[in-house]
Amino acid sequence: MITPKPRARALGLNLPGTPGPLNAITDIEGIEVGMTELLSSRDPSLMTRGIPVQTGVTAILPRGREPEPKPLWAGQFSLNGNGEMTGAHWVRDGGWFCGPILLTNTHAVGAAHQAAVRWMIEVYGDTWETNHLWAMPIVGETYDGVLSDINGLHVAEMHARAAIDAARPGPVTEGNSGGGAGMICYEFKGGTGTSSRRVKVDDQDFTVGALVQANHGLRPWLTISGQRVGELMLEDRVPDMVTERGSIIVILATDIPLLPGQLERLARRAAIGIGRSGSPGGNNSGDIFLAFSTANEMALPQCSGPWRNMTALNDEYLDPVYMAAVEAVDEAVLNALFAAQDVPFARPARGVCKAIDTQRLRAFFNLEK
Repeated sequence: MITPKPRARALGLNLPGTPGPLNAITDIEGIEVGMTELLSSRDPSLMTRGIPVQTGVTAILPRGREPEPKPLWAGQFSLNGNGEMTGAHWVRDGGWFCGPILLTNTHAVGAAHQAAVRWMIEVYGDTWETNHLWAMPIVGETYDGVLSDINGLHVAEMHARAAIDAARPGPVTEGNSGGGAGMICYEFKGGTGTSSRRVKVDDQDFTVGALVQANHGLRPWLTISGQRVGELMLEDRVPDMVTERGSIIVILATDIPLLPGQLERLARRAAIGIGRSGSPGGNNSGDIFLAFSTANEMALPQCSGPWRNMTALNDEYLDPVYMAAVEAVDEAVLNALFAAQDVPFARPARGVCKAIDTQRLRAFFNLEK
């Protein structure tokens, strides 16, 4: 069993803001996260084409397994659109979605979408059978073809469903986990990361949480706590990687009552969060962000009367919320990097994609062991 590595904050980095108890997206009540991985290192039978398999699916259930479908008010923003997030058009138009969020590899979007649709039909069965409702779940992707046989189409509906069924509250496994199993970040092994921030508004405590699937960035860009450490760690880079060819999906969640327009603006702040670690949003990168709120819980519009009553935060109080999002995204990327483990390259089939050396970082930042 691999011993978990220290997260960014545990390493001793002086990171701003106050995290929730788990420092994870699951600090927001009701949110559950589940994962499944397909690893030829564990199951050699997966390697049917002679290329290693290192992939998976991450599932987020914003309202757990509640049997009544309820809208999650949401906003979406694409900093760079070389990627996919299903359901994004409706979020931008209607301002809400319901059901699970799945993150996987680029060629597994269809399988993950089918699993999410089937889950919604089963869990929300009565509502779906008695109304003309459609399932339009959120599925995001990043490309893991450098570390995995992405063209082998190994992720099937049953694997995505397994991630949904595994969803639980509590700590979230980071690094080589779920959809992040085969991802690369700043040419180190990347993957899944999460973080959260506490926000006080009018003497009430709220939380902003982030979960990222980090697969972006070139090594010289990497910046941690304002220090350009990537320029000092240029060994063991990804072969033949001249330009960026990865992506990052960011899911921001909060229990603060926000309107869809406010959530779209919150989603934009994920761009500032990923920029703190050095990424400019490269041309070949899909930097795609979703923000949602679990507040203002109510029935679906199709099952409601003509009027809606919603509570919303005054825009003049949004600055701390924006800062919380920026800080949580930045730390989530670092947590993805710090938790990751070495993985052999699949294409080209030579060498190893190294995890970042956290002990070396201790020396850079003069941190005590």
